[in-house]
Amino acid sequence: MMHNIYWKRLRLVALAAAMAGTSAVSLLPVQAAQAQSAATVRALPDFTDLVEQVGPSVVNIRTLEKASSRAANGGGVDEEMLEFFRRFGLPVPNVPRQGPRQQKPQQDEEAQPRGVGSGFVLTSDGFIMTNAHVVEDADEVVVTLTDKREFKARIVGADKRTDVAVVKIEATGLPAVKLGDTGRLKVGEWVMAIGSPFGLENTVTAGIVSAKQRDTGDYLPFIQTDVAINPGNSGGPLINMRGEVVGINSQIYSRSGGFMGISFAIPIDEAVRVSEQLRATGRVSRGRIGVQIDQVSKEVAESLGLPKAQGALVRGVETGSPADKAGVEPGDIIVRFDGKTIEKSADLPRLVGNTKPGSRSTVTVFRRGANKDLAITIAEIEPEASARKGAEREEKPKGSSAGQSLGLVVSELTAAQKKELKLKGGVRVDAVSDAAARAGLREGDVILGIANSEVGSVKEFEAALARADRSKTISVLFRRGEWTQFAAIRPSR
Repeated sequence: MMHNIYWKRLRLVALAAAMAGTSAVSLLPVQAAQAQSAATVRALPDFTDLVEQVGPSVVNIRTLEKASSRAANGGGVDEEMLEFFRRFGLPVPNVPRQGPRQQKPQQDEEAQPRGVGSGFVLTSDGFIMTNAHVVEDADEVVVTLTDKREFKARIVGADKRTDVAVVKIEATGLPAVKLGDTGRLKVGEWVMAIGSPFGLENTVTAGIVSAKQRDTGDYLPFIQTDVAINPGNSGGPLINMRGEVVGINSQIYSRSGGFMGISFAIPIDEAVRVSEQLRATGRVSRGRIGVQIDQVSKEVAESLGLPKAQGALVRGVETGSPADKAGVEPGDIIVRFDGKTIEKSADLPRLVGNTKPGSRSTVTVFRRGANKDLAITIAEIEPEASARKGAEREEKPKGSSAGQSLGLVVSELTAAQKKELKLKGGVRVDAVSDAAARAGLREGDVILGIANSEVGSVKEFEAALARADRSKTISVLFRRGEWTQFAAIRPSR
């Protein structure tokens, strides 16, 4: 009897232990999930320290203009809304007209509010960075600090190409921002913005870096974020979690004019480079070499024998330009500039633009299956020379319709045309359609080469065309005005 009771108790103890073990095992995933959730909560960023650290360096910028100018821009429309419509290129909505104003003497005109924006203290002695569009056409600029002090600012300089401006106030001991390294910035990294959207000073918003190197401008690879940016945020800083300014908030992508989750900031290293020139001379000097460029498509790369679709395709070379003097030819692919690889065509104008005019550089081009280094002297950017009109024909030239399958009808150049264009040969385009028109050729262009063969006459044009592989893209070298250019004709199949 005692023996049976002992074994029953032993079985109950074993059963209880088994049940306890099962319960403990079943609780483990729940405990792990709770621990993981707690770790996730702890990992979320806290921006309070950043706001205290950087907030005093962010300023509000108000621009003013004379009353007469303001009346021409919309009369009684709310100025912050006018800034909203001006900034994003939207038409000003219809508003009730105001009654006639009493005319005031010219000397009594007062500056009226025009727009709002943001900026940040670049140096402790009063240099402030903002966007060029914030201070554009302003008669007066008023800077308000976080301690409510107001200063009239002097515009040191503004650069529309990069949308960077520097203004100066007469103050000392200001809290300057700490500048970061955009090269260390990573996609997915948390960032914060401080600004004055719609005039609401010191508004803080946050998000992540969505992308880098966005090509929305000739000279700027923008930082894309999902930080909430609205009119009035323009010119304010984009700040990383180390409290460093990594960009200037400048643009948004929007169909409605309001924030839609896509914002763009100017990389701070590009902005500082511009600001240094503005502070030194009040303007920005950029280099140029005198080429028209395009992306290198896969088809073009194959037609020219380039192993990979990269670099900048030279479609045109300006006569007498640094590129022309250095020996750059239409159809070349610029693959390196001063040793830096050109991955896409937008890289070239940035590198050239940041090079000091007058300096000597090296351009590496891919031509006829091989790389070639060319020494080039950088010129200063200036308005492009207008193309000269070609001379009128003085005699009836010999024509050819051999290129009609490509949409080309060509004829011989007259002696007068050769003299006017300073050419030894070539054929004139008399009519263009279909594939040639899609490639960008026009009537009056002069074809100098086709399918990597020089063309000096109609006979040579026909021979080169006969040798060309019609199943592939056909390269065409041509002259238009002062520019020698390159086109790729894709025959219809």
